[in-house]
Amino acid sequence: MAVRYSKHHGLGNDFLVTLTDSLPLDAGDRAISLCDRTTGIGADGLIFGLQGLDGSMGMRLLNSDGSPAELSGNGLRCFAQAVARHRGVPHLEIDVDTPAGVRHCSVHATPDRNTIVATVDMGVVCPGPDPDVDDLIAHVGDAVRMVKRWETGDIGNPHVICEVDDPSEVDLLVAGPAIESHFEDGANVHFVAVTGLNELSVRVWERGAGVTNACGTGATVSAQLFHNWDLVGPKVVVRMPGGDALVDLQGPVTLTGPATHIADIEVPDA
Repeated sequence: MAVRYSKHHGLGNDFLVTLTDSLPLDAGDRAISLCDRTTGIGADGLIFGLQGLDGSMGMRLLNSDGSPAELSGNGLRCFAQAVARHRGVPHLEIDVDTPAGVRHCSVHATPDRNTIVATVDMGVVCPGPDPDVDDLIAHVGDAVRMVKRWETGDIGNPHVICEVDDPSEVDLLVAGPAIESHFEDGANVHFVAVTGLNELSVRVWERGAGVTNACGTGATVSAQLFHNWDLVGPKVVVRMPGGDALVDLQGPVTLTGPATHIADIEVPDA
């Protein structure tokens, strides 16, 4: 038997999605195998869409290293697009159960039949984890000497937000893991600068995936913390290497951006 996957990307953050009725025992191993960009299909993560008998939908995301992720803003949009395609509808309102709680997604078609725009309820940004050392920046050396200030946030998954003058000057392969290593359960690490009125530029190191083109939860936490620091307003355009997302902090915190269907793939079931 073959297992059907669809591949999508949200601003270059790519995922494989499969719809099933239960999470397989070897989910982590499947993520490692299928997400490998040399020997597999290639993706930042593998999403299992769990279909309940009552029509409810759940989402479980495994990073490319097989570790579980509580939430992904880009992953939610890609998953919602996969569900809309499966149901054959151009627009969709759906509540998705995730390990971080239920998140509402609104999907809308665009003139490009392969791309939708989705607005996702992201939940509340809470204080994030404390590092294992008292002075994080002092212990990671030259990798992050350009960091002006930092703070952690949690939106169902943990983030470290570092303000810098120019994110493009940061060596993500060095600075990202150097900072993440000081958090017992890991964390997504973001280097962020104000680049315009209510506009942020962000580069991403993701726990379990490494350097990625975009991070929806990280964009949301970055916008919230920079708003708390009085550097941006409540509606923020977040520019990432893969493209732009809009974070609205007014009322329920939402993230709006595209998701693009790339291909449908059938893989022989082991």
